[in-house]
Amino acid sequence: MFMISAAIGTGAVFRGYNTVLDAYQGLLIVTKGSSSKGARDLDPHRARESKKYQNPIPSREYIMAHLEEQGVPMWRSDMAEQLGLESEEDIEALRRRLNAMERDGQLVRNRRGAFCLVNKRDLIAGRIIAHPDGFGFLKPDQGGEDLFLTPRQMRRLLHGDRAVVRLVGVDHRGRREGALVEILVRANHKVVGRLHIEMGLGFVQPDNKRLHQEIVVPEAEWNGASHGQIVVAEIVEQPTKRTQPVGRIIEVMGEHMAPGMEIELAIRSHELPVEWPDEVQREVSGLAAEVEESAKLGREDLRQLPLVTIDGADARDFDDAVFCEERKNGWRLLVCIADVSSYVEPDSALDIEAENRGNSVYFPDRVIPMLPEVLSNGLCSLNPEVDRLCMCCEMFVDRAGQVESSRFFQAVMRSHARLTYDQVAAMLIDGDADLCQQYSHLLPDLHQLYALYQVLHRARSRRGAIDFDTTETRIMFDSEQKVERIVPVYRNDAHRLIEECMLLANVAAARYLLGKKIPALYRNHEGPPDDKLTNLREFLAELGLFLPGGKEPEASDYAELLESIQDRPDRHLIQTVLLRSLSQALYSSENIGHFGLSFSAYTHFTSPIRRYPDLIVHRAIKHLINGGKPEEFEYSQPRLQGLGEHCSSTERRADEATRDAVDWLKCEYMMDKVGEEFDGIITSVNSFGIFVELDEIYVDGLVHITALDNDYYHFDPVGHRLHGERSGHVFRLGDQIKIKVAAVNLDDRKIDFILAESLGEGGQGRRKGSRSKTRQRRAKALDMAIDEIMQDSVESAEDGPVYKGPKADAKAGEKSRKGSGKERSKKSRKTKDSKKKKNKKSKRTRTKKSKAKE
Repeated sequence: MFMISAAIGTGAVFRGYNTVLDAYQGLLIVTKGSSSKGARDLDPHRARESKKYQNPIPSREYIMAHLEEQGVPMWRSDMAEQLGLESEEDIEALRRRLNAMERDGQLVRNRRGAFCLVNKRDLIAGRIIAHPDGFGFLKPDQGGEDLFLTPRQMRRLLHGDRAVVRLVGVDHRGRREGALVEILVRANHKVVGRLHIEMGLGFVQPDNKRLHQEIVVPEAEWNGASHGQIVVAEIVEQPTKRTQPVGRIIEVMGEHMAPGMEIELAIRSHELPVEWPDEVQREVSGLAAEVEESAKLGREDLRQLPLVTIDGADARDFDDAVFCEERKNGWRLLVCIADVSSYVEPDSALDIEAENRGNSVYFPDRVIPMLPEVLSNGLCSLNPEVDRLCMCCEMFVDRAGQVESSRFFQAVMRSHARLTYDQVAAMLIDGDADLCQQYSHLLPDLHQLYALYQVLHRARSRRGAIDFDTTETRIMFDSEQKVERIVPVYRNDAHRLIEECMLLANVAAARYLLGKKIPALYRNHEGPPDDKLTNLREFLAELGLFLPGGKEPEASDYAELLESIQDRPDRHLIQTVLLRSLSQALYSSENIGHFGLSFSAYTHFTSPIRRYPDLIVHRAIKHLINGGKPEEFEYSQPRLQGLGEHCSSTERRADEATRDAVDWLKCEYMMDKVGEEFDGIITSVNSFGIFVELDEIYVDGLVHITALDNDYYHFDPVGHRLHGERSGHVFRLGDQIKIKVAAVNLDDRKIDFILAESLGEGGQGRRKGSRSKTRQRRAKALDMAIDEIMQDSVESAEDGPVYKGPKADAKAGEKSRKGSGKERSKKSRKTKDSKKKKNKKSKRTRTKKSKAKE
C-alpha cells in the first residue's frame, strides 16, 4: 500500500481525501496493513518535513493516503502503531498534526473518536455563510455548489464558522441541503454591537447582521455598560441546539453615532487584526531604515535602469515598478516587485501575523496593513531614489502582444521617479508641456511603455477578456472628517497600462510555476454556473439577444455580446445581468484558469506588500531560482489549499468590512436629505422592492414594495423586473426613476426611498377618470384579493405575486365578510346541503356501529 503512496508523488498531490468513505460505518477493522518499519522513509515528503522539523513524523499527505488505503475510520493509537510512532514525542506530534488536519477540514472525528477522511460526496468541509433571517449555507472548501442549511441546522453555528456537513438531499427549490456533522473552527470570539437591557435581561445585538443570534449577557457581566451603548462582548459559550450564545462585556466603545465610530465598528464586527503582537514588534524593531549592503550581494544590479512607479495620487506604498524598451521584434518589459520574502521568514511571528491578516484592508480614510509600516511604507516600498530589493520578471513581447520568453531573478533596484496615473496620462495622451519637460529623461521610455500597452490592449480584445465598464467612487471628507461629497473615480489609459503589465507578469509567474510542477497558489475564476447561465439566456432571449458558446461559453462570448450592445440604451441593464451571472474569483492550490481574463493559468505575483498569496508565490519562485527541487518546497499542496481558502475568506472579510463602513458613511451623509428628491437608476430588483442608485451621488436605497402604488406586483427573476398586474407598470433593472428620501436607518445602514410621484395606468402618473371607472378598478383589485385569500396555497416570495396596500387590504377584508347577496345565498345553500349530507353519513355510521355491537 505504501508503494502506491510513493508512486503518486507530489505531481498528483495526493487527492486521496476526495475518495468516498463512510465516516460512520461500524467499528474499526484492523487490516493487514504494512510493516511499520520504514514508514517514515516511504513518505515522499520526508525531505520537506525534515527541513521543517528535527524529528519529523509522516506528512499530512502520507497520513491521508494511509487512511484511504485502510478504508475505515482509525483511532490515533492504531494509526501511531501502524506508522511506527512509539516515543511520547512522536505520539504528541501526531496528536497535534491530526488536530490541525481536523481544524483544516482534511479529517473529521466520528462519534467514537476515530478519524475519517473528509470527502466531496458524503462529508463536505467548508465555511458557513449565515443569512440574517436564520438560515445559511456552507461554501465547500473544494469549490462547487453551496449547501443550504435550515434554521434548525444553524442554531449551533455562526457566520464564518468552519464546519463539516453531510449531504442529506435536495430541498423543494432544488438546492443541495446539508446536515451539520462537526464544527471545525469557531470564527467569532468577540462581537461588537449595541447593548439592550429589558426587564433586567441584557443582550447584545451584533452590528454584523450576518450574526443572526443575539448574545445573551447576564447582569453580572455587564461591567458598567448601560442600555444603548456600543460594546464589545466576548463569547464565553458558543450556541448550541437549545441555547443562544452567552457572553460578557469586555469593552464599552462609546455612544451611538460618536465621531469615527463607523470604522471602529467595522473593524470590531469583522474581527480585523489591528494591533501588532509583541513578538512582531520585537522582530521588526531591529530592521534598519535602508537596505543593508550585505543583502544586495548576489543580486542583479538594476539601479541604473530608469524604473518608475506609477500609482494613485493618494498611494502610500509602492510595490511595483516598470521599465520598457523597444527591441527589433518587439519590446523588453521589466516588472519589478518588492522582495517582501527577504524580510518575512516562513513561520516567523511576522509571517504568522501576515497570514492571519491575509491582506491589507482599505477604508475611506484609513488602512490596516498586512505588514508593519516599517516594511509596507519603508524597506518593502519602492520609494524613489533609494535602493530596494526586488523580485524581477523580465519578458520579451513580440509585435502581436505575445510573450516570447520570460525569466525571474532577484535584483537590487532604484526607482527613478514616483509618478501618478494622472501625470502619466497628461504626458502621454494630453502632451502636457510642463510635465514633459520635468520628466524629459523618462519620456522616451514612457512612450515605449504606452506603445506596448496599445499592442497588449489589442491582444486582450483578440483573446476575448471581459472588460466591464463599472464606476468606482471615493468619499471626500471635510476638515471635521464629515462626508463632504462622493465622487466617481475614472480610469484612464495610465491605469490600464499598469494593469496590462501586471497581468502579463502574473500570467508569466503562473506558467513558470506550472512548468516546474511546484505546489503553488493560483487565482481561479470559474465560468458561470448552470442555473445562472440558464437564467441569463432566458433574459437575453426576451431582448432579442443571444450568448454564443453553448453550454460552456467562454469569456470571448461575453466580450462579443458586450461589444454588440454598446449603442443600445439598455446596455447598463444587460452589462449588470452579465456581471451577476459570473462566479467569484478564489485562491486555490489547483489551477483551473481565469474565466474573466481568459487566461488558462493565472496567479497573483505583483502585490506581496498587501496580499499574502503573492508572498507565497514569491517564495515558490525564489525556491526554484535558488536551485531547490519542487518536492523540497516547504509548502505542500494540502497546506496551500488551506491557505487559499483562508486568504479567500480574509479577502471577503475585508470587502464586507469596508462595505459596512462605506454604507454607514453614506447613511450619515444622507441623514439631512430626508424629504429631498433625486434622480436615480434601478440597480437591483427583488420580490420585496427595488434598489435605486442616485445619480451623481452614488448612494443606494430601497423602494420597498409597500411604497409602490396599490397593486399586485409579480417578481420576474429572469427579467429582473416587477410587473404591476392592474396598472401594467414595470420596474426593471436599469430603468431611470425619480425618488424621494423617506428615511435613513444608521443602525441597519439602510436608506428608504419612495416614489417622487404616484404612478397610474402605464406609469404616466395618476389619471383623472370617472368615479365609476375608479370603482371598477378597485373592485377588480378587491376580487383578486379575495381569490388570493380563498386559495390555500402560498406562492414563493421569489417568483409569486406580491400584494400590497393597506387600503386595498382593508377593503378586501370588508368585501370578503359581506360578499354579494347572490354569493351569500349560494354559500348558504351549499352549507345547508353539506350539513345534511354529513348528518346522513353520521346517522349511517351510528347504525352500523350499533349493529356491530349486537
